[in-house]
Amino acid sequence: MVARTYTVAFEGIEARIVEVQCAVAPGMPAFSVVGLPDKAVSEARDRVRAALNALSVALPSRRITVNLSPADLPKEGSHFDLPIALALLAAIDILPRDEVEATVSLGELSLDGQLVAVAGALPAAMAAAGEEKALLCPRASGPEAAWVGAASVFGAASLGDVLRHFTGQSPLNPASPGEIVRDRGGRDLRDVKGQERAKRALEIAAAGRHHLLMVGTPGSGKSMLAARIPGILPPLTAAEALETSMVHSLSGLLDEGGISRDRPFREPHHTASMAAIVGGGRGAKPGEISLAHNGVLFLDEFPEFPRAVLETLRQPIETGEVVVARANAHVRYPCRFLLVAAANPCKCGYLTDPGRACGKAPLCGDDYMGRISGPLMDRIDLRVDVPPVAYRDLDLPEDGDSSATVAERVARARAAQSARFARHPEARVNADAEGRLLEDVAAPDTEGRALLATVAERFGLSARGYHRVLRVARTIADLAGSEGVRKPHVAEAVGYRLSQPAGP
Repeated sequence: MVARTYTVAFEGIEARIVEVQCAVAPGMPAFSVVGLPDKAVSEARDRVRAALNALSVALPSRRITVNLSPADLPKEGSHFDLPIALALLAAIDILPRDEVEATVSLGELSLDGQLVAVAGALPAAMAAAGEEKALLCPRASGPEAAWVGAASVFGAASLGDVLRHFTGQSPLNPASPGEIVRDRGGRDLRDVKGQERAKRALEIAAAGRHHLLMVGTPGSGKSMLAARIPGILPPLTAAEALETSMVHSLSGLLDEGGISRDRPFREPHHTASMAAIVGGGRGAKPGEISLAHNGVLFLDEFPEFPRAVLETLRQPIETGEVVVARANAHVRYPCRFLLVAAANPCKCGYLTDPGRACGKAPLCGDDYMGRISGPLMDRIDLRVDVPPVAYRDLDLPEDGDSSATVAERVARARAAQSARFARHPEARVNADAEGRLLEDVAAPDTEGRALLATVAERFGLSARGYHRVLRVARTIADLAGSEGVRKPHVAEAVGYRLSQPAGP
């Protein structure tokens, strides 16, 4: 007789159902795992054997074969321990076969039988719901997986708990969804002295998910401004939280017993590799752009990133997804992020200060900013100078709107966009609108259209640039509570589009 249970193998954020078959047959005692397992899966037999010994369960002196089907699908990770143990216990008639067969499970076993949390519980719960099966996972992963309400999720602390659950001695209680509430650290926009134009650009960027580039001398407050973006963004909706957490679960970042409604804020160092930014490496894991899905990707020292890495951002910015293609993997990840980039105007950073600029000014500024290609720069909606703040102004009292006040305006603008695109699932914010939809929602009035036509002709706006100005103007109108896009909205959007770093 062959006992069966189910688990999952991951392809991107998709969890594919894997059937775990176990046969105990006469022959020389052996324990083998087949079906294209990696090293971690092959080692599961030793962890399972030790965990069963800790429960005083003796394996029969027979040939034990575990097959992971489909056999041509690569199996990676330690989460195969628990399903292999379940199939084996069912094969030797310790657990009821029908109940084990109606379960999808995942979890790593320690040598004493304890269950260790593993990555991917949330996608696994989605797969279990699709098969109308229950999910059994480590207790620490239960609150995360329980967000998928269509599946029954049970979290166990040990293999002993699993045995008592299936034998009816002590059934496990269904897990409850866990939500993490994080302290945002009290970072407020009012902490930033001056920089009113940059603050306004932040607000517009947050309201419509428009990409932003800040250029200024060292110490002018670019990083300080970027760090306050999470404080003005609305929380993730339930759907956004689920899809964002799917990526984070696959990367093992959901280790606090639940998921968060805070939008992700990722800030990789400029020495990060292409695989770290875009995705790849062993198993084609998601990169920073996918970990920033529905949130913010902050790239400080923007021109210092390798040119090849920056160029790989062009397609994801346009499509909202990235395909990681490798010889043994071809996976797709979502990556609708708000790009916030910061840069010095030149290598030394003091291009705008004749007294401190190096002897290569102003040519060094052109060379330095030239590291950002024209096609990539064309995809950045808002460009703003961040001038240095005089030290005398640092002692002035706080001024301007607080993060809470700005967040309210951003939330109202986002609500207007949600209502506008309710019948268009391909668009959530103004940055997603394109084609006929963009023409319908962002068509300016007669004066605004004339202004935009003049600017496009005089400054040679590309078709992409023209449409991005329309999107920004639509967001500015939303912040103003205006039903239509008018000339002042277009003028402000054009001002951010044509802004260039000042010379000395």
